[in-house]
Amino acid sequence: MADPWLTIIGLGEDGHAGLSDASREALAAADIIFGGPRHLALVDAGARGCEWSIPFEIDPVLAQKGRKVVVLASGNPFWYGVGGSLSARLSPEDWTVHPAPSTFSLAAARLGWRIEETACLGLHAAPFERLVPIVSQGVRVICLMRNGAAVTSLADWLTDRGFGPSEMTVMEALGGPSERIRTARADEFTMVDIEHPVAVGIAVAGNKGLPRASGLSDDVFAHDGQITKRPIRAMTVSALAPRAGERLWDLGAGSGSISVEWCLAAPGATAVAVEARADRAANIRTNAAAFGLAHRLSVIEASVPDGLEAMPVPDAVFVGGGVSSHLLERVWEVIPAGTRLVANAVTLESEALLVSWQADKGGDLLRMELSSSAPLGRMRGWDRARPVVQWSVLR
Repeated sequence: MADPWLTIIGLGEDGHAGLSDASREALAAADIIFGGPRHLALVDAGARGCEWSIPFEIDPVLAQKGRKVVVLASGNPFWYGVGGSLSARLSPEDWTVHPAPSTFSLAAARLGWRIEETACLGLHAAPFERLVPIVSQGVRVICLMRNGAAVTSLADWLTDRGFGPSEMTVMEALGGPSERIRTARADEFTMVDIEHPVAVGIAVAGNKGLPRASGLSDDVFAHDGQITKRPIRAMTVSALAPRAGERLWDLGAGSGSISVEWCLAAPGATAVAVEARADRAANIRTNAAAFGLAHRLSVIEASVPDGLEAMPVPDAVFVGGGVSSHLLERVWEVIPAGTRLVANAVTLESEALLVSWQADKGGDLLRMELSSSAPLGRMRGWDRARPVVQWSVLR
């Protein structure tokens, strides 16, 4: 490797004492040292120290190219740290890294938890709703927290959602001389003197959490009645076949329930929900936030097929409300080969359209007819829903 101008150093609460010889040499040679106030104090950066800007940005570091620069980060800089942000903007020969044990590793060691069986989240700059797809009875989670007040808010959040019996282990300044570890139930949480840096281990108890099978109850979504109903939604998500890191276009998204379940189905899956009505677009945003998916589910208020060519390339497309020949033509024209396309129809006209397209383009047609029990006088009978015709095809 060529002589890099930037060294990223993982720092523990024990400061200099925990650094490798290579890290100490890089610090001694540095012209400028970036870090938070706590980091700079731990290594006695002095006049060479430069605090991170607020709001946080890495451009001041990149502007120092040509000088000897050190960036300090807590623990492992590539686990909810600045390392990934910097490396994405640099060439491999520009930088080197000396990681330290991450806070997650230290926390798991104190708790005696297998880290490979523990969910690890950085909640210092993310909403608690990121926990929604994760927390359920028996799950273990380690969270990095912004400050002590956030820990108290997390206890309230867990309690409000039925996870009050969860055991919260509050771990402050792990690995340093001021390390402190305390435990309390979420619904009995009274700690008020929690110091940063802090992590929380949660042994989840109480609520069973969110089911992971496709086809969540309609009641868990904000909607105005325009929603792909649970059984049809399960069949639709199955046909869309989400995979890790893939992107969905949800055209005529209504409540966004398909987008939500797509994102929940696979790690890193993302969705772009296109909806013309402002009130329904607001419902989609509400649902994205409620499921902790606002960072993975974006909403575009527009009439499809306007603007499709400007959207990021999809791996799958769902056409729910408003399927038309013009829309299918534009989608077929824009999406690349290999894209999965699924369209649902409930009217005779849209059904005939899908039959025609299937005859021309191939793929599979599926007719779904569902009935549910309902009162019939003093007895019960079957209340039949309108049939749904689904066309699925590989572009």
